[in-house]
Amino acid sequence: MPAAPIVRLEAAGKQFGEHWAVRGIDLAVPAGCCFGLLGPNGAGKTTTLRMIYGATRPSEGRVRVFGFDVANEPRAVRSRLGMTLQEDALLEEVSPRANLRIFGRHHLLREPELSARVEELLDHLELRSHADLPVRALSGGFKRRLAIARSLMNRPELLVLDEPTTGLDPAVRQALWSSIRALRRSGTTILLTTHYMDEAERLCDRVAIFAQGRIVAEGSPAELVALHLAAQALEVEHEEGDGRARSGLLADLAADPTCVHALTIGSRTILYAADTAPLLARLHATPAPDAQRAIARPTNLEDVFLRLTGSSISEDAP
Repeated sequence: MPAAPIVRLEAAGKQFGEHWAVRGIDLAVPAGCCFGLLGPNGAGKTTTLRMIYGATRPSEGRVRVFGFDVANEPRAVRSRLGMTLQEDALLEEVSPRANLRIFGRHHLLREPELSARVEELLDHLELRSHADLPVRALSGGFKRRLAIARSLMNRPELLVLDEPTTGLDPAVRQALWSSIRALRRSGTTILLTTHYMDEAERLCDRVAIFAQGRIVAEGSPAELVALHLAAQALEVEHEEGDGRARSGLLADLAADPTCVHALTIGSRTILYAADTAPLLARLHATPAPDAQRAIARPTNLEDVFLRLTGSSISEDAP
């Protein structure tokens, strides 16, 4: 018999005044996986996350974590999870080492376990070189690493990461990805939100895509691509608002029987097909002043997001 999910939402919803932020959310997060919540700003993913870690009480339905009803037994849940939210809320005047020790005492760790855990996390998140500097002197990347290290002090079974790499440079993002993968391999269940589609594809075993307060799709990134689009994409750049991009050659290509779907977003038209080579050959063979540049590439999770929500997640990112 398969293990019970570590997180389960059943017809969960949250109402603020007359507005439903989310409604009818059914979700099961298996133990040991990395699960991503994706959606434009205002789609409901943050409200869902807050219901899961007990900061927001659902207006309807049920939210269970580790088998406990979060609304009724929040302490039983919080003792077994770790959270890294968008705001790091670190103690700026003291060092990373002191931050970890203070947070460890909050979780009732005592010596020698406390010191051993602090040293372990300084190494795991590559913080040792800055371990004794004031936090206010650290870069954004080191502060983010410290925030994640702090959330791991109690060896959580479930780690909640709310946009863990937003605003970080690519090298720091890569370093944090390595840390998250290592946690996943160690058996920690990870629940994250992100505005980066490549991050979700690289890290997540499964994702749920939110739109207007509801889940519109769920599955592995590969499953969602196979279900909603074709394997290849032909991305064509043109002048934004150029009517010829929709009425000329690109419109003809979109009507080609091999093209299963076409999207126009601003100055891009994207054509999806099992094999885009014939479409690209037609584009190259026919003078097309409305098409300035064309790139053939594999279909990815962002394409699915565009198809299902009608917007690019990068346009909604802070």
